[in-house]
Amino acid sequence: MLITTGLYAAILTLIILFLCFKVVTFRRNKRVDIGDGGDAAGSRLIRAQQNAVEYIPIALILMAAYELNNGNQLILHGTGIALVLARVLHPWGFVNKRGITFGRFYGTLITWLVLLFLAGLNTGKYIKLLL
Repeated sequence: MLITTGLYAAILTLIILFLCFKVVTFRRNKRVDIGDGGDAAGSRLIRAQQNAVEYIPIALILMAAYELNNGNQLILHGTGIALVLARVLHPWGFVNKRGITFGRFYGTLITWLVLLFLAGLNTGKYIKLLL
């Protein structure tokens, strides 16, 4: 069962839905049918949403694999909490200001570290099985 991964999938889905709502609201207010209509703020909103959709699924796949292979629940919660934090920080920093911001930098860094850590954990599980 994927109880822990399911919890973080639900939380991260709410983050994605919030970002989707922000994009839809932008498009309705600016009367933009598709894309960003040349609006820089709209472009950042859309990229923040797309960034979440690009990174969250692979993280959840890695979490699910680790959980299915009897991974440590505390480690799984730690990675889940870190990922949620990262996925809140990134759009907060990305949408509100241009350039490199605290939220954008650390949201990206934490996301990448979580992915790398989970990839390592899953690889380690496989190697341990071979030995």
